[in-house]
Amino acid sequence: MNSARAISIGSLLLLGVLSALLVWNSGSRSGRTGTQQSLLLYCAAGLKPAVESVVHEYEQATGTRVEIQYGGSGTLLANLKVAGRGDLFLAADEFYLHTAKTNGLVAETIPLARMSPVIAVARGNPKGIRSLTDLTRPDVRLVLPNPDAAAIGQVARTALGPQGGWELLAAHALAFKPTVNDLANDLKLGSADAVILWDSTARQYPEVEAVPGRFFDEAASEVGIGVLTTCRQPRAALQFARYLGAPGHGLAHFEREGFTPVAGDKWVESPELVFYSGGVNRVAIEETLRQFEEREGVRINRIYNGCGILTAQIRAGQKPDGYFACDVSFMTTVADRFGPSVEMAETTMVIATPAGNPRGLRTLDDLKQPGLKLGVANEQQSALGALTARLLREHRLFDAVMANVVVQTPTADLLVNQLRAGGLDAVIVYEANTIASGDAIAVTLINLPGATAIQPVAVSQDTEFPRLMERLLAALGTAESRARFTSNGFRWREISRQ
Repeated sequence: MNSARAISIGSLLLLGVLSALLVWNSGSRSGRTGTQQSLLLYCAAGLKPAVESVVHEYEQATGTRVEIQYGGSGTLLANLKVAGRGDLFLAADEFYLHTAKTNGLVAETIPLARMSPVIAVARGNPKGIRSLTDLTRPDVRLVLPNPDAAAIGQVARTALGPQGGWELLAAHALAFKPTVNDLANDLKLGSADAVILWDSTARQYPEVEAVPGRFFDEAASEVGIGVLTTCRQPRAALQFARYLGAPGHGLAHFEREGFTPVAGDKWVESPELVFYSGGVNRVAIEETLRQFEEREGVRINRIYNGCGILTAQIRAGQKPDGYFACDVSFMTTVADRFGPSVEMAETTMVIATPAGNPRGLRTLDDLKQPGLKLGVANEQQSALGALTARLLREHRLFDAVMANVVVQTPTADLLVNQLRAGGLDAVIVYEANTIASGDAIAVTLINLPGATAIQPVAVSQDTEFPRLMERLLAALGTAESRARFTSNGFRWREISRQ
């Protein structure tokens, strides 16, 4: 082998080794190989100063790498539709997150901050601009945000549109820019006399100032982050989103950069929630709670019991993060401790008997039969017991029927278990309590006014995790959750807040 050929082969080997090392290093930094997690964030360009400092802090604290692609909110949204990859979308206006969610691109969303459009000029306002009308003067070089690419353009056009103001400005504009950074830089470099910016962006540039006045009515934008449906690591993505929206952490960076932060959740890497629920709801919600824990990386401490017991604990000072009642009557007693409740489902009261209904029990009146061994829920301890007692009193059957009661329990599942064990002739429970028993018991609906229980759920006013609880309520309201309710003897209600 001659020396020239040896040198050539050695060079190729060295090039191969260097290439392999480069690929390995790139893979380890991006988190696509190895153990280091990596998230891909699409971020509105105007949020860059706040977001970059948060990301640096988060990477140092957790070891999770966050790669960022910047652009106008509208441009990023258009790219998301064709990219088919990524974990998070941080938009400068809720309009883009809503659009992304409507188009199946975003799952959960978390609000972060608010900002408003302003007329921005060079420091000192050398052209003396005081109004929207001044922007159309021949001596004013006006540059506007592109409403199809930048959130600020969309918000400003909407605010000015009803008066035709946007069209007048657009006709006078020298150019349309895709991001607020481009607009601010035009002012900074002297290539524009006036632009429309976010108030937060204007505060980030010492060479720029906002013209005093309300030129866009009450127009404002809510900055928010969404987890993309293409995300393959939702737990990591949601953890970063929670950090971004936490006071003293991500929100502190937004506030420092001139944004107005919204109320956020306390930062805990693995939050723990306390969730109270009436026993009847358990079969319908347990799988949803389990899936929510897995996706969010949280723990939900469930407390299932009779609603009378649960509300007594709440009135005594217990503070669950959420409460899912068996009936609205047991939500109203603690309503001052919770936000607006959502009525999700309903179920009808029934008379359950052994298979074949050997004693022919069809109505409440039949429950007066001599020698009958009847089980009911306790009136003070459970919503079912309270509804049962109220129904019997309304039909003047309370004393006669209660004379046959041999057992009272705080929850209906205990009654069904005793019925199946052969200790009772009949029980009054909810239809939802009987589905799991199949043909082992007979069920007769109580077709009377007042024999239906409505199940509401609400978030505590004292919870440290209001955003997390909002997402839990959203999970309980999905089509998948609805199917669990209906397959377990509930009827779904059109969701409404009370």
